[in-house]
Amino acid sequence: MDDWHSGGFGLYLHWPFCQSKCPYCDFNSHVAASIDQSRWRDAYLREIKRLGAETQGRVLQTVFFGGGTPSLMEPQVVADVLDAVRATWPMVNDPEITLEANPGSVEAGRFRGFRQAGVNRISMGVQALNDDDLRRLGRLHSVAEARAAFDIARSTFDRVSFDLIYARQDQALDAWRTELTEALSMAVDHLSMYQLTIEDGTAFGDRFARGGLKGLPDEDVQADMYEVTQEVCAAHGMPAYEVSNHAAAGAESRHNLVYWRMGDYLGIGPGAHGRVTLDGVRWATEAPRAPGDWLTRVERGDAGELPREAVSREEQATEYLLMSMRLAEGMDVARYERLSPAPLPADRVARLGDLGLLLHENGRLKATANGRAVLNGILRELAA
Repeated sequence: MDDWHSGGFGLYLHWPFCQSKCPYCDFNSHVAASIDQSRWRDAYLREIKRLGAETQGRVLQTVFFGGGTPSLMEPQVVADVLDAVRATWPMVNDPEITLEANPGSVEAGRFRGFRQAGVNRISMGVQALNDDDLRRLGRLHSVAEARAAFDIARSTFDRVSFDLIYARQDQALDAWRTELTEALSMAVDHLSMYQLTIEDGTAFGDRFARGGLKGLPDEDVQADMYEVTQEVCAAHGMPAYEVSNHAAAGAESRHNLVYWRMGDYLGIGPGAHGRVTLDGVRWATEAPRAPGDWLTRVERGDAGELPREAVSREEQATEYLLMSMRLAEGMDVARYERLSPAPLPADRVARLGDLGLLLHENGRLKATANGRAVLNGILRELAA
């Protein structure tokens, strides 16, 4: 049986458009004066048909509309895309179908349309519960608008997640504890918490290079904020199931688990990545990043001619190590050894275990709570 079965099968659809470009964002997102949504819908349908022909008979478990800001899509476009997905692949009885939303683009009627289309999970880019920091982050919504949008989402969907960014400018540790506690009081069942990172090629990156962005917390405060995140979320029944993601029992993102458990996933849309196993060979795919380039290629019918890169078994083993160790459940050691030409370095595993950073039991290797705080260092040791 192909290795991907251990991780599952999902579909990612990238909507590349936003109302504005956030200064910290290095995602493939673009601002456009006008968008021909019917043209984009037709392109998605063509790609679904093409990729469906290659993967006939597979049971699809998850669909994820990411971006960009997919909540800017017309609900009928989402409905047409999901109709095509259902007609192309058999699906599990309870597929997880997620759509990302920004609070400023949330309307009750639009959300009802997404629900009627088949979306059953919303992931909201709240980012902060502080109006001054929202402005600094370039967000278009206020805290009041974020709360109103969340209430609409919670009344429409059974499953709602939202994102928060910490280690922001001039953010104090106690203020983060208070903000996180406030977020957890909002009946959310999944939280993604990301430390603010300054990426090259972003507005923040340029500002930082010029000596701007004063007041960023130092590494010690960042580490303390990470520890507070673990403590507060666990106390509210939402422990970390992945380094940056916390959920109530049963509310984990199944789509992201496909990635972290190294399943197969198809990527449709500008810049979308994929991993797909065909005739025993695992392929890495990547679509053109420029929206116009991707759209033209699909309409010309030559998207299938884009190069694919075969992923060797050794590369798959490294990928599985790097992804699975982000999870609280860790990695299946036997699965790793089926992929890898060499076993894990037993001396390093033992040493890291003695230091209280790794736990090896019942055939699984996982980072402890202390280990996840220094996970990058552990991975460098194990992958060397």
